[in-house]
Order: sequence, then C-alpha cells, then structure tokens
Amino acid sequence: MQSTEADSEVLAVPVKPKPSATALIPFLVFIGLILVTAIVMTAMGEAKPFGHLPAAVALFFAVVVAFLIYRGSLAEKFETFVQGAGHNNIVIMVLTVLLAGGFASVASASGGVESFVNLTLTLVPATFLVPGIFLAAGIMSLATGSSTGTTAAMGPIALSVAQAADLNLAMVFAAVLSGAFVGDGLSFVSDTTIVVTRGQGVKMKDKFRLNWKIAFPSMLVTLGLFVAFGSADQAASPETGDFNLVKVLPYFLVLITAIIGINVFVVLTVGILASGIVGMAFGELNFSSFNEAIFEGFEGMIGIIVLAVFIGGLSEMMSRAGGLEFIVVRIQKLIRGRKSAEIGIAAIVGLVDVAIANNTAALIATNDVCKQIARQYKVDPRRTASLMDIFCCVGQGLIPYGNQILLLVGIGGALVSPVEVIPFMWYPMVLGALAILSIFIPFADGAVRKDPWNWEKNTTESDVRKHATTAL
Repeated sequence: MQSTEADSEVLAVPVKPKPSATALIPFLVFIGLILVTAIVMTAMGEAKPFGHLPAAVALFFAVVVAFLIYRGSLAEKFETFVQGAGHNNIVIMVLTVLLAGGFASVASASGGVESFVNLTLTLVPATFLVPGIFLAAGIMSLATGSSTGTTAAMGPIALSVAQAADLNLAMVFAAVLSGAFVGDGLSFVSDTTIVVTRGQGVKMKDKFRLNWKIAFPSMLVTLGLFVAFGSADQAASPETGDFNLVKVLPYFLVLITAIIGINVFVVLTVGILASGIVGMAFGELNFSSFNEAIFEGFEGMIGIIVLAVFIGGLSEMMSRAGGLEFIVVRIQKLIRGRKSAEIGIAAIVGLVDVAIANNTAALIATNDVCKQIARQYKVDPRRTASLMDIFCCVGQGLIPYGNQILLLVGIGGALVSPVEVIPFMWYPMVLGALAILSIFIPFADGAVRKDPWNWEKNTTESDVRKHATTAL
C-alpha cells in the first residue's frame, strides 16, 4: 500500500510527551542554586547576596543536569537544546538586547543622557518620578502592545533618571516592567492578546471588557504604591543641571516611533543613528568613538544573551522530556467544578510560563488544554481568554529570568540583580490577586452575564440572534 501525502502529514505530527516530574529537576536546580547561594551569602553578612552567583552560571549547571538525566542520545539532546536556543523568540530577544545596549551607550556618549535627565528633573517633581515612569511605560505598552519593546525604549531613560535622582534602581526598573505588562495584557495589538483570543475563539473587544475591570484597578493601586514609596530613599530633590533640547531629541524620537507602533528594531536603530549624529554635531563624538560606543553597548549585553540562550535551550529540553505535560496533568486532576476550573486554567498558564519564561509561548502551549477544560466545566471562553492573558503576565512579571527583566538588568549594567527587582513588581502581584478574587466574587463578569455563551453554537447569544435575523 502506497503512502499518501496526507499519511505523511499524519505521521509527522509530534508525539505528545509523557508527563514526567523528573523533567523538572534541572529547573529546580537552577532556582535552588540561586536561592541557596543567596542564603549562604546573607548568613556571611554580604550586602548583595544575589550577586555572587550569576544567573547564567546557575543556568549552565542546570543545563548540564538536563543533559545527564534526560533520555536519548547525546546528539538528540544537543539538537533539542539548539532548537530551543535558536527559537524565534530567543533570536528576537538577542537582537533587541544588542540594539538596546547600543542605544544606551551611544546616547550616554553623545551627552543625551545628561540633558534628558536634567530636563526630566526640571519638569517633574522628585516625588512623582517613579510613578511617572510607570505611567509612561504603561502608555507606551498600550500603544505598541509590546512589553519587550517598551522595556527596551524606556530602560535607558529610567536608568539615567534613577541614577541622577538617587532613586531605588530596583524600584525604578520594577516601574518600567510593571508599565510594560499593562499593555501586554490590554493592548489590542499585543501578541498575547492575539494568540489567546484566536486560540479560544473570542473577539478581542470581549476579552478587553473583562480584562480592564481587573487591570485598571490594579494600575491605580500600583500607581498609589509607587507614589507612596517611590521617593522614600530620597532625602532631598537632586540638583538640576543644564540641558540641551537638541541632545534630547533622540530620546523623544525613540519614544514617539515606539508609540506609533514602528518595529522595535527600527526604533532602536533610529535611536542609535540619531544619537550619533547629534553627538558628532556637538563635538561629543567622532566617527571612531561613535563606532566604539556602539560596540561597548553590544559587549555589555553578553551576559544577558548567554542567559537567554541557555533558557531557550533548557525550556525546549524540559518540554520534550514531559515537564510541562506533568504540570498540566497534575493541575487537571484537582479540578472539580467551574470555580476550580478557572483556578486550574490560571495555574496551568502561570506555571507553564514560569517553566518556559515566555508568556506568548506559554499561551500557545496551553491554549488547547484550557479550551478543553473551559468546555467541560462551562467556563465562558471570554473569561478563559481573560484569565489566560492575565496569568501569563503575572507569571512573566514575577520570575527573575524572563526576557523583559533580563533586558532591563542588562541595560542597567548589572547594577541591580533581577531578584532585587521582583519584590517591587506590584502590578503583577495586584493583578493576580484581583483576578483570583474575581473568581469568587465575579465583579468583572458583567459583559459575560449580559450576553451568555451559547455552547451549542459556540458563540455568544447576541451573535446567534444576529445570524438568525440575517437569515430571515
């Protein structure tokens, strides 16, 4: 019997890995090494306990453990690792990190950083610098739909302002990241929004109606926290120096092009070139020093790039070995009714994101299983999409090895560790808490109750009536 093309396609479907708790061991090794080292260093009286074991080194040992315990030949394991390390998301992050480093370095060498900081300190009261950074990042992320792009554009600015005003750098970075995740969950052009609404078969506007009732109060609470604690470490307002508006233009150019929605690579490249041109015009740079500044920016990002590559490779190996499947199966066994189904959906997405450190990839990996759970326990697909989008952002915002936080720490030249930033990530904390509360007190489900889901037609009742009217 001859094999048809259709048969070949069926045979090519990848086999679902068997659930395996063992597959999670390398990930636990990674986290364990960082925590144990920090505990030991704290006991020894070290001021910065998390700075003694670089995350890339801890991850390297975790990868070694993965190669030792996972099944398959060395060649097969290496191929899997390389596929994960070379994933599109990892390559995009590496390129973004390099360009962000180049922009930060050239902007500093051209004198733009000093001018921008002095302008900011002149216009914005010291008490509102941190909440102002949070709001600016939130607006940009809503416009662009990209948490990574927002982080790359806002990072150098936030770093400069924090250093000049003697603010808590970890809190300032948390303000940038918190704002970046606002748009990741709400923006209509966010990749997470697109992936989850298509996966659950719902309209973007319907998911937004549910999300904003949780996200907007979370934004207000977070803003209040940054107002209350953002200037706590500042004894007095910083001295303000002179500024040159022309030198500030590259920053505004980056911000405006990012908000318009231009590709982040183009945005950062324009920023590098504009900073170089301004620097040369004012005699701060020449052709050679401009090139050197770009390369120094690239060099400063090597540690973050190594970490990203290792994370991508380890995540792929862990997934192939059944680690993610183990998480999903274990949570499914705990589901008993609609409320526990909603909690289960949130937990599956959040934990998978924690395991693979990429919120878009986490949604892609869990879309089908969450859809099955939603249908079995009659969880409205619009509610499912809302919970999934929220908790992938919660998971991504609270891990010290996500691409956004790694990018920001890289821009900061490792002056602060990712672990130091996490305690100030109030937005994902509040967002997650309110989302869980909404499961037991359905304050965000008004749109769902007014227009219920028709499970037989797999659409809303209003759409069913609309189609019936059109048919008549």
